[in-house]
Amino acid sequence: MFTSHKGQQGTAVVTGASAGIGAIYADRLAPRGYNLILVARSQKKLDEVAKRVAGATGRAVKVVAADLNNKADLAQVEALLSTDPDVTMLVNNAGVGAVSPLLGSVVDEMDAMIQLNVTALTRLTYAVVPGFVARGSGTIINISSAVAIAPEILNGVYGGTKAFVLAFSLSLQKELAGNNLRIQAVLPGATATNFWKEAGGSLEQLPETIVMRSDDLVDAALAGFDQGELVTIPSLPDAADWDAYEAARQKLLPNLSLNVTPARYHAAAAA
Repeated sequence: MFTSHKGQQGTAVVTGASAGIGAIYADRLAPRGYNLILVARSQKKLDEVAKRVAGATGRAVKVVAADLNNKADLAQVEALLSTDPDVTMLVNNAGVGAVSPLLGSVVDEMDAMIQLNVTALTRLTYAVVPGFVARGSGTIINISSAVAIAPEILNGVYGGTKAFVLAFSLSLQKELAGNNLRIQAVLPGATATNFWKEAGGSLEQLPETIVMRSDDLVDAALAGFDQGELVTIPSLPDAADWDAYEAARQKLLPNLSLNVTPARYHAAAAA
């Protein structure tokens, strides 16, 4: 069990923090004792979030207006993460989505999505991890998506980017487990944010029964974090279902690379 305290927790860097899930993480982390560095493209929106959070909690809140698809801006945030010893948490929340199928998508837009959802997230993680390891503590929260394990839903490139985030998180956990670092991948389902409008879809077209309030999503994600979860699916009623899924995946691992082919392929070749 991992519990939170309201003392000084260091500084949490939250990307995509000007609205939606990122802004709510800012609202929730500050009362837990974190100072904040909020990253997003809009200076105005960041300033509004910072003023609200700092006024409500008294925590120090800085903002960095940066487009993580711009190499110079991304490098600025990387430098911050690699040099600021007060940073104890990175919330990789910045991302974009798509709802159109492959044939209805623009490849340049898909490439930009990969750059933000995969490349920027990877580079920011690379920037912060060495310091965490040197200091013997640190937390990385990666916002993935339920489509990471259900790629048939929505756009396949978007699902692929979020599958990367999940796989990357699992790998980080295995690689860094001995360094007292915390890794969490959060897999939201449909959430009431501006994601749908920006992705070219409509939230109003979805059944109310599948759309979670963004506040509820973040609260569930942090509850899962406090309980020590590596993977948190905020809407999943029974955690045993994920455990069964993971157990089935683990069962496959010893047989994914062998020096012989199975009998069913021999029979097919003979026929």
